[in-house]
Amino acid sequence: MSRSDVPITPFPRLLAAMFSSNVGAFFALLTPLQLLLTLKVTTIAGTGAAAAFGVITGLGALFALVANPIAGRISDRTAHRFGKRRTWILTGSLAGSLVVFATAFTTEVWQVALFWCATQAIFNVQLAATAALFADQVPAERRGTVSGMIGFAAAIGPLIGLAVVSAVSRPVVQWGIVAAVSVVLGALAVVLLRDAPASGRIGMRPGELLTSFWLNPWRHPAFGWAWLVRFLISCAYASNTYNAFFMMEQFGIATDQVGGVVVIMSLIAVGLLAITSAVAGPISDRLRRQKPFVIAAGVLTASAMVLMATATDTADVYVASAVLGIGFGLFISVDNALSVRVLPSGDDAGKDLGIINLANTLPQSVVPFIAPFLLALGGFSALYATLAVLGVLGAGAVLRLPEVGREGDRRWAVITRLPATVAAVPVPSEEIS
Repeated sequence: MSRSDVPITPFPRLLAAMFSSNVGAFFALLTPLQLLLTLKVTTIAGTGAAAAFGVITGLGALFALVANPIAGRISDRTAHRFGKRRTWILTGSLAGSLVVFATAFTTEVWQVALFWCATQAIFNVQLAATAALFADQVPAERRGTVSGMIGFAAAIGPLIGLAVVSAVSRPVVQWGIVAAVSVVLGALAVVLLRDAPASGRIGMRPGELLTSFWLNPWRHPAFGWAWLVRFLISCAYASNTYNAFFMMEQFGIATDQVGGVVVIMSLIAVGLLAITSAVAGPISDRLRRQKPFVIAAGVLTASAMVLMATATDTADVYVASAVLGIGFGLFISVDNALSVRVLPSGDDAGKDLGIINLANTLPQSVVPFIAPFLLALGGFSALYATLAVLGVLGAGAVLRLPEVGREGDRRWAVITRLPATVAAVPVPSEEIS
């Protein structure tokens, strides 16, 4: 494939496509995670719901962890004429929506776990292919803007989802809405995108899949530090999976009322996250600075955890939700741009971004895993205090990374990079794919 054969989607369409795909996937993943799964498991498991929920979400996160980097590597090497990224965006959207809808008909905890693991794995195929477009087609000077919009998409997806499903009483209809919206948005993204098959080396030996999960942080130190920053700060944000249980156990909110309270918490956090990420991303591009945003994000997310740990009424919880939303909005407004800047290889962008994305999915497994121990040790105060410490450590870890324009300065972690074998060039915007 020659350079001129590699299509670039005109920027407005690229932004709309990435936004649509991310909204669809996060709508399908986070709406159940923040509400529908809690209600489903409570109906089935009763008093054992909290433990069952932790197991289900932990297992689901592990499946997401495995799927994301493998899907990224496969899309890097996909030679299908439909395009190496579009093929998997469409596949993930269609298959994932079917599995989400099937979850409505589960009647046992093991069935919920099975379908949730499949949902996590399949939608992470879509997310991995979408994330790779960041490295494939987004101009360097627009990365903060796109990072902010991706953050906005991650926020607005579950926000819309919670608002819509809370207005419907029948569980089957709730799950059906999630499935329908996610498949429509995934298909829209595919229509908007221009994409091409993989060039150069395609296909993989079976053993290569094992390397999808590892990139030596000693050989690629900046990449390693960027991974650690994302992991630590994402652990603090993963606290929101326990919002429903926290409100029920700490403040005695009834199961038939907790949905409305969680919606309010999510509206506050996610609404401010969406606004903050959309505004801060372009500001980061203009200032050519990323680290101050990450430092502020780590401090704010830690502060939110402290507020949750010391909350005495629902008003305190709502304030904590607001601080968490602003803090994590600042983080995701620049984090994707920062991550792409430290990628070691242009040809393996999907795989490398998949490894970075492990830092998103691991907290969904790590936090539910450690939560029972911390809750037994000191209740929700111990859980939130631990997550606050992780947020502060994330803010400190970013100090090891070079700022934009200072990538060669040896005072900071070294960015190692191998050039892509084929560079993409723009196609005139008036051409229609």
